[in-house]
Amino acid sequence: MKNMSLIVLVLLSLLSCGNHYQLPEKQFSTVVVRHLLVDSLLNVRALEIVKENNGVFFLTSDGKAGHIYNSDTDKRLNIVYPIAVAPDSIKNNFRSLAVTSKNGFGLSIESPARLYEVKNDEKRLVYQENHSKAFYDALDFWNDQEGVAIGDPTNTCLSIIVTRDGGNSWSKIPCENLPKAKEGEAAFAASDTNISIVGKHTWVATGGKSSRILYSPDKGKTWQAFETPIIQGAETTGMYSIDFYDAQHGFAIGGDYTKPEANVANKIRTSDGGKTWQVVASGANPGYRSCVQYVPQSNGKKLVAVGFKGIDISNDAGDTWKHVSDDGFYTIRFVSDSIAYAAGAGRVSKLHFK
Repeated sequence: MKNMSLIVLVLLSLLSCGNHYQLPEKQFSTVVVRHLLVDSLLNVRALEIVKENNGVFFLTSDGKAGHIYNSDTDKRLNIVYPIAVAPDSIKNNFRSLAVTSKNGFGLSIESPARLYEVKNDEKRLVYQENHSKAFYDALDFWNDQEGVAIGDPTNTCLSIIVTRDGGNSWSKIPCENLPKAKEGEAAFAASDTNISIVGKHTWVATGGKSSRILYSPDKGKTWQAFETPIIQGAETTGMYSIDFYDAQHGFAIGGDYTKPEANVANKIRTSDGGKTWQVVASGANPGYRSCVQYVPQSNGKKLVAVGFKGIDISNDAGDTWKHVSDDGFYTIRFVSDSIAYAAGAGRVSKLHFK
């Protein structure tokens, strides 16, 4: 009995003392892919998790919307697709989507760039931009009232619009309040992950001939730019996706979609809030990927990257990677620390990482 008490005391001390002892984390090695919706005409780059039922809402490149319900209380899988978001004469190409606790918001890419408030099968136009160079790439919200969208330059800076009233109205930040864009600097509407938000902190990944980080510490009120070492210099190179695990640790991935096997300097990581970045796993796969996401509750160690060439996982913050599936996707969002939804050309799927 004395020996048993001693063992218990030792275990308790290991768990509570200053060395913060933790049990080893389970590592990912495989993924099970379940295709929920397969349609050769489907093209999805914008999807978000609907928290109340652990389902997913998505928008398509031909102006439609869908919602896959999969709640814990209702084990049936109900697919509502398609819903006509824009039945008028202008065909919307949706690449961006954000969901608040009250509404969804969908943003089309080209002129006229149009931002809709979407709820069930209803839509309301809340912003439109008719500039010939308008091209919007990503959309996100800090909270239910404040949101941000980013797009290619129409003037001397990246296009950034914000809302402070729940999405009812949006205004464009003047270029005098933003870093000046470099020659050939824009962004990619590949996966709706050019923006990453942690609290008040906001990071925007640009790409093209110049690929930098635009950073705001105060929900879009002020901005500064940081250089990155990711491959750049051509219109198709640079960061395609960025994600932050917390206010200090972030990861970005990209490359050149016209050279998807190229894997030199296409993965970068920061540990100081995006001020400086280091190339990791250069010369090692994966090559070009359009989306990267941290796995929730993984202490910033687990990452998943997807692209049209398949799915890759890292268990060591991006130092090494393992290719786990040839199933191609454009974008991915996690529901839990092992379950995610992914979408791309012809499919919306549910992924279980093990």
